[in-house]
Amino acid sequence: MNLKPTIIIIEDEKTICNFIETTLTAHDYKVVTAGSGQEGLSLITSCFPDLILLDLGLPDIDGLEIIRQVREWSMIPIIVISARSREQEKVLALDSGCDDYITKPFGTSELLARIRTALRHHQQAGGALNKSEPVYVFEDLTIDFTRRLVLLKGKEIHLTQIEYKLVSLLAKNSGRVLTYDYIINHIWGPYADNNNNQILRVNMAHIRRKLETNPAEPHYIFTEIGVGYRMRESQGISE
Repeated sequence: MNLKPTIIIIEDEKTICNFIETTLTAHDYKVVTAGSGQEGLSLITSCFPDLILLDLGLPDIDGLEIIRQVREWSMIPIIVISARSREQEKVLALDSGCDDYITKPFGTSELLARIRTALRHHQQAGGALNKSEPVYVFEDLTIDFTRRLVLLKGKEIHLTQIEYKLVSLLAKNSGRVLTYDYIINHIWGPYADNNNNQILRVNMAHIRRKLETNPAEPHYIFTEIGVGYRMRESQGISE
């Protein structure tokens, strides 16, 4: 089973939040909700979302500030959902770094179409920036980034959201050593605390148990002692 895309809804109006959550869940998205800006920022660094739906009029932090903070370290797609309908406000949000802007009230078909478009554009842009193939292949290991699928000897390997994010990051940068700090900042963001070093090691141990024949003598993902991790360079797409 492919991993469902995770969407965080940052919206303080409970009725609207519930409506969006119900709609997205029915269309096979994994949904996490936050009722304030601070809670939303915390969830972004812990839930690894594929997309953020953001209301601008939050009780504690203006949505524009959230966009600016997220853009300091991540290009996660952000779609603003707001009652602010003036052209100037839309331009300001887009210039701050959001990917799209939907004015309340809105229809479910429009919302779903905007989400699909944002996810598709992000995936295409990520491939171009990383100059990576849509599929990582090294011997018996295949990672299909488009389908979010990991196969070992043709058998699907079930990874958690965090595990997939880590494997995907290493595979898209295969052959390169990624430092611990780079990985933590990319996955957990700049708000990561000291515990994330240990969390990273625990997750890497889980990944090795799932991918490696002998985790003590890894074949796919190597530890560069005191520096970080490196994944075997991809052999390219198998036909």
